[in-house]
Amino acid sequence: MKVKISDLEKVAVKKETYPANNLPEFAFAGRSNVGKSSFINAMLGRKNLARTSSTPGKTRTINFYKVNEDLRLVDLPGYGYAKVSKKEKDSWANIINEYLETRENLLETILLVDIRHDPTQLDLQMYDYLLASGFSGIVIATKKDKISKSSVKKNIDNIARKLKAPVKENIIPFSSVDKDEVDELWYIFDDIIKFKKA
Repeated sequence: MKVKISDLEKVAVKKETYPANNLPEFAFAGRSNVGKSSFINAMLGRKNLARTSSTPGKTRTINFYKVNEDLRLVDLPGYGYAKVSKKEKDSWANIINEYLETRENLLETILLVDIRHDPTQLDLQMYDYLLASGFSGIVIATKKDKISKSSVKKNIDNIARKLKAPVKENIIPFSSVDKDEVDELWYIFDDIIKFKKA
């Protein structure tokens, strides 16, 4: 798919303020500072549409990005940031859970992990939850440009093993710098939309 128009349509924390259920949605989950905002900017061909920050835990809302009037990419709050209170962590968890459990037009939720590190315990829990909820188990391994080309396969194999991924090919290395995988991912998203419509 060629992105012609993209915009931040809505910022929400409760389902009463979500946009209308009129477009298919792809949501992105991951720990704080895993690179979700950079990933969304790369997918949309924009520099600063999704605000990035070196400070973990910056995204505390659900951000809905409309693409070509055809679909939405949905940035969920990052989890696992240590320097916030338990009350705030619980609040973020509730925001994420309400969206995942009630959004009727959500086609796929994709987990983002850092290709340089083992998945965290929270990553494992989220991945298991997504599989149990009927999602495909697609994982974007971000920050591919931070490691050598020769390390990519080894790190992907390690992530697949730690997650106990049923389909290793669903673990996709990604760099928001070189953007090599953007077209491949849009093909995947298009296929998911066609499959769900069938």
